[in-house]
Amino acid sequence: MSTHNRPARVAEEFRHALSELLARGLKDPRITGFITVTGAKMSPDLKEVTVYVSIHGEEKEREQTLEGLRAAATYLQREASRHLKLRHTPHLRFVYDESVARGDRIDRLLREAKAQDAERAAAPAPAGGSGDDRS
Repeated sequence: MSTHNRPARVAEEFRHALSELLARGLKDPRITGFITVTGAKMSPDLKEVTVYVSIHGEEKEREQTLEGLRAAATYLQREASRHLKLRHTPHLRFVYDESVARGDRIDRLLREAKAQDAERAAAPAPAGGSGDDRS
């Protein structure tokens, strides 16, 4: 068995363990947004894991929730490591993943553009022909 993809496998296991821990909830009052763990990346030496999270809510709520997650990082890394039974506990770092919010914004803009196109198609044509009066 090759070890070249071990960091990716451990990162995926860490992501899964953190998702379960966050689904159970944390007692920190700052953590109020709906949190989705979107990915994780482990360093090649397995000493640091970067976890990407998407937080649904207003900007202030996202900032407070991310602050609460960063404060709970040592607890979360300890609990996740217990589940994974790693020899060394990797340092946990949270990063806000903007891709979900960006995707939602693009989806909303596309729906708005489609609605505007439908309104234009339903509007009656201007009187006087095609409007292309070249004499």
